[in-house]
Amino acid sequence: MIIFGTKGYLYQLAILTLVCGQCGNPAAHTLRKRVTKFTLFFVPLFPVSTKYLTQCTFCGAEQKVSQAQAEQLQAQAAGGPHGQAYGQSQQQPYQS
Repeated sequence: MIIFGTKGYLYQLAILTLVCGQCGNPAAHTLRKRVTKFTLFFVPLFPVSTKYLTQCTFCGAEQKVSQAQAEQLQAQAAGGPHGQAYGQSQQQPYQS
C-alpha cells in the first residue's frame, strides 16, 4: 500500500501598508506564499504549485499577485522604514 497526496504550506513574507482594492482603506496587508507539495508516506517531496497573494487585514479580501510583484513588494517592505512599505510616495516633513 502506497500512501501519497498533497499538503499545503503557508509562509508570511511581509506586512505592507497598502490601499485595499476591495474596501479602499489604507490598511496593513500580509504578503503570503502558498506552496502545495506532493507527499509520499507523509514526507513532502517536491512543490507542485506556488501562489503569492496579499490579504487586507481590514476587510479580509485576498488578491493574487505574480512572483515578480511579490518580490518587488518584499523588497519594498525590507527597504521601508520599520519594515513597512508606503508605496512610491515618501513622507514629507511637516512645515508650519
